[in-house]
Parts: sequence; structure tokens; C-alpha cells
Amino acid sequence: MISPLMPNYARSELAFERGEGSWLVTADGRRVLDFGSGIAVNSLGHAHPHLVEVLTEQAKKLWHVSNLHQVPDGDRLARRLVDATFADSVLFCNSGAEANEGAIKMARKYHAVRGEENRFRIITFEGAFHGRTLATIAAGGQKKYLEGFGPKVEGFDQVPFGDHEALEAMIGPDTAALMIEPIQGEGGLRVVSNEELRYLRELCDKHGLLLILDEVQSGVGRTGKLFAHEWAGIEPDIMSIAKGIGGGFPLGAVLAVEKCAANFTPGTHGTTFGGNPLAMAVGNAVLDIVLAPGFLDDVQRKSLLLKQKLASVADRHPKIFDEVRGFGLLTGLHCVVANTEVAAELRKENLLSVPAGDNALRLIPPLTVTDEEIGLAVDRLETAARHLEAGLVRGAAE
Repeated sequence: MISPLMPNYARSELAFERGEGSWLVTADGRRVLDFGSGIAVNSLGHAHPHLVEVLTEQAKKLWHVSNLHQVPDGDRLARRLVDATFADSVLFCNSGAEANEGAIKMARKYHAVRGEENRFRIITFEGAFHGRTLATIAAGGQKKYLEGFGPKVEGFDQVPFGDHEALEAMIGPDTAALMIEPIQGEGGLRVVSNEELRYLRELCDKHGLLLILDEVQSGVGRTGKLFAHEWAGIEPDIMSIAKGIGGGFPLGAVLAVEKCAANFTPGTHGTTFGGNPLAMAVGNAVLDIVLAPGFLDDVQRKSLLLKQKLASVADRHPKIFDEVRGFGLLTGLHCVVANTEVAAELRKENLLSVPAGDNALRLIPPLTVTDEEIGLAVDRLETAARHLEAGLVRGAAE
């Protein structure tokens, strides 16, 4: 008999009652170090005092009014994002998939308004993950997400990651945009180099294409800058964000330059819950912390500390790990054994991680993680690696 909850998630055995910073606590008092952050969502950890205070105060006043009326905190959050980024305007929604849907529609609309309705195709890259709606699984192009859901949504052309010849050959008169994650999280912690991002920007300019960056996982301080593309010194035309901007509250956004955003006139796009007062209050609270002087510098410092410690573990356990991957606090290891086995062993050591594609293992702590917690996580990773090695020895003996 099927359970009341649909069986589309492979859940662990863990059920948490509360959280404190980088820690989660079960009902029976088991304390688990959270280096998954709800898949890069809990950017400021669990129960951050400022977020709790702001959300509680807003909850006493107003939850929802719809986008038929003004939401002053939304105006404020949009202004802060515009002032801190390339963007001229912001559209709020509820998730990364919604943000990517909005970005796709905006790119198509831009060309249509210019009288180029044929230019609707978007080039994406092998290993991409842009969400689970019908359009975004088509954009991601991964067979495991497409299978069983009928014809693939038209308008997406995928090329191998980093293959310039294939990319340039794919550009045609119907191409509207390129869409890429600066760091492929779900795709295996593959980093798009600064040089590659600059090349993509130049290519878009040459062919009159829009550059869409999916920073749903890599954004909001995760790499030590507010957004990952800043390391390359380039600017997109459209950017999707979510996850960390809400600190655990459902919140996404599309950021865009004026020439793209101006085409979203009344009636072209909408959302019932997007930009509601609760989400806007929390989004502003997240920026209060992330944009505070010195915060992102400290993320950069902690990122380097974690990377160095992970490299040391990989060197000592080559039968388990063979490479450090990722960037900033969106990092991890490429596994020699199955990444799901490693994640299960880490849970036994009270450390949460997140498996990714290409047999990678993500370690995505809150941006507020301490040096002590990084050290403790790596110690637990070391213990898990030793246990897995011992299992390999036993298996060989048998």
C-alpha cells in the first residue's frame, strides 16, 4: 500500500526536531552537523536569531496580499539587489525552477518584441540542472529527469561542457540565449572557469544572444562573493536565484537588465505567492547579514580552510576520494566508491552531505559555519573514509 506521502523521495532515516546554527537535532537528542544546508538553502544556518526575529515580527502583521497591491518590503529588497548587482530590475517568485522558467520566458520575449519570434532556442550544457518543471528538465537535458514525461519541451539545444567547437556550431538564426550555472551543483561540482565565463559573454555579444546565469545554488555569498560570476568580472543579461536568498524560506528571483525586464509588462508573467510579505521580510534579513562588512571576506577565508582540509583527506584516502571539486562553500569530493555509500557512512558519523551527479559528494555548510565546525566535519569525514577502506579490505578478503 502506498504511503500518505508520495514515494518520489529517497529519504534518510533521520527526522529532525530543531536546528541551531550548523547543527540539527532529532527528537531523541542526536546532534548532527549539517554540511548539506537543505541543499544550499540554509545559508545562515538554522534558527538564526535575526531571521527568526524578522519573520516572527512580520508574521504578526501581514502574510499575504497578492501582487495586485504594493508590497513595500519587496520594493526594498529589489532595490538592494539592484544596487548590489548588474541588474536593473527584479521579479520575485518562490523557487529556483520558477526563477528559471521566468528567465527562459524573458529571453524568448526579448527577441519576440524585437520582431524575431523565431529566436526562441536556448543552448544549455551537458550536466546542467535547472529544475524539475517540464521546461527546466528540457533545459537540463538529463535523461533520468526527462524519461516518462512525454515529448521533451521544444527549444533547448545542449552541447558538451567546455566544447567551444560544438557550442559555436550550435548557434544559429533561431538561437536566443545561452544558459549556464557558474558551478554545476547537481551536475557534479564542476566549475565554469573565469576564462570560460568571459568567453561566453563575448560569444553572446558577438551573436546578439542573451547570457542567462543560473545562480540558484552558487549565489548569495556561497563562493565568497555575492554571486559567483563576479569572480570572472562579467555580467549576465538575466540571472536566476533562489535557495540562499531566503535562508530556508521559499524565495526565488529573476534579476535582469532593463532591455530584458522591460518586456515583462502587465499580464505577461505572474505568480500568486511570489514576493509575499513574509518572504520579502526574510530576504531583506538575509541581505542584512550577507552584505554586512567583512562577512563575504570571512566566507572566502573559511572556503580556503575547508578546501585545504578536504585535499588532505583525499590525499590520505585515494581508495575513497580522488579529487576535490567545487568552489567556495559549494565544494566537496569526487568519490571512487559510490557517493551514496559515503553519504550513508557520514550519517553514521552524524555529518550530513549531499550526493551529486558524476559520483561527487557535496559539502555545503551554512555560510556562518565556524572554523571549529569545519575541523569537526573533516574529522568525521576522515573516520568515515577509514571505515569505508576497512570495508573494502574485508570485501577483498571474502
